[in-house]
Amino acid sequence: MGLMRFTIPRDRLSEETIGRAYLTGLDRVPWHVETRQENGELVLERAVADSGNLNILWPIEGHGDLMLSTGTLMERAEPYRLPLELARGKMSQVRNQLADWEIQGLEVPPGVRTELAEATQLFSQAVVGQPSSEQSIALADEVIRRAVEIGDRLTGCYAEQALAVRRRLSDRLGCLLGANLGLSPLDEHTAQQYLETFNAACVPLVWREIQTSEGRLDWSVSDKQMDWCRAHGLRVLAGPLLLFDDHSLPDWLYMCEGDFDTIVDFAGEFVAAAVRRYRGKVDVWVCAGRMNTADVLSLTEEEKVRLTARSVELVHANDGDAEAIISFDRPWGEYLTQRRNDLPPLHFADALVRAGLGVSGVMLELNVGYASGGTAQRDPLEFSRLLDYWSILGAPLYLSITVPSASHADLLAQRRTALLPGDWNAKSQQAWVNRYLPPLLAKPYVYGILWNQLRDFEPHGFPHGGLFDLRRHPKPALRQLASLRQAHLA
Repeated sequence: MGLMRFTIPRDRLSEETIGRAYLTGLDRVPWHVETRQENGELVLERAVADSGNLNILWPIEGHGDLMLSTGTLMERAEPYRLPLELARGKMSQVRNQLADWEIQGLEVPPGVRTELAEATQLFSQAVVGQPSSEQSIALADEVIRRAVEIGDRLTGCYAEQALAVRRRLSDRLGCLLGANLGLSPLDEHTAQQYLETFNAACVPLVWREIQTSEGRLDWSVSDKQMDWCRAHGLRVLAGPLLLFDDHSLPDWLYMCEGDFDTIVDFAGEFVAAAVRRYRGKVDVWVCAGRMNTADVLSLTEEEKVRLTARSVELVHANDGDAEAIISFDRPWGEYLTQRRNDLPPLHFADALVRAGLGVSGVMLELNVGYASGGTAQRDPLEFSRLLDYWSILGAPLYLSITVPSASHADLLAQRRTALLPGDWNAKSQQAWVNRYLPPLLAKPYVYGILWNQLRDFEPHGFPHGGLFDLRRHPKPALRQLASLRQAHLA
């Protein structure tokens, strides 16, 4: 049994925050862990005793609660000082990323090295200070704050310079920018603002909505959405064709639970019917989504892989000209801390990309700030590092993003999920787009960015994640996305 212990400042962490803490190894894969608070310490137990990194939400002045990571720590009898190790981890991350980007040709902004030196000096003072003293904790917190802000500045500089280089090669980037159209055609007012903002759209082919009973398919809404997209010259993504969650599977399919062959047959019939119907109208098929976290119909890991592979095969068999991609949610893999036998998301993707099926890209679903089915807020540098990590697949990446714009109850949200700590409002949603999307867009392997929800005034997945509010008014984030397109995209 492996055991790691950290001293924590009094009243700093809630039980919920402690429950979300997890450990990762050098491969960034989370271990199954049991966490608890005991005698002023955070205690994490796991089955192995390897060195690892602690990941935990931490309040940072001016930035809210962000998921931070320590450096790699070995197990030892003496507990680690949590604020100090988080400061050490963030400083190391910033310094290493600066070195990597300099090798790539980054021109370092004036004053960054001075700021890093000052933060390093403060860290030294925190190290030699009295353990767990108020002064040492305050110094570590200040180091974390400064390191996050230096990281933000570096990431913004990277985005500006990388986009400038790409714009010199091509006046306009070919990246897709769009949103999920939802479950009904757009009204005229919404449609006009959509066209002013986006160059692509995702038509959601929800099996539950299309095939309410066995043998009967209703494509009327999808037909209208497809025709509207093609009439206005939008690039079209369609799917996910298979989305194995309770809100996307038809009710009648649950009668087949435990009969995998029958599930494959029904799923295959739906996928083939959809692809044949819209062949020539779709640029990118999202063959399957959230398969790495699917927890329905008692499917095993092997069965989920086989279903996903079958969907890709049917897409290629019925529409050889379109791209075929697969979507994965919660790409940091936090869910693995409570699910012992699941494949890590990158491993799941790697198995399919390298299987010779013709998978032409991977979509990462980033539902930021949601407690269930989502991922914790991190700083832009950490998002950049995530994409670099996934780029080892050698496949184009597409991003599907949701960020909340309010924190009160949302009666139209299908997922009854709580929001993680944060000041969520329309302005913070806009600020997220402004702060995070340019560094993501700057990555040459990012081929598309989609907003996962468009309208809060129709049933949707995550609370307050749309770009139009309940009164059908556009949120400020929509204007920010329009500015992004105008500045960089075709």
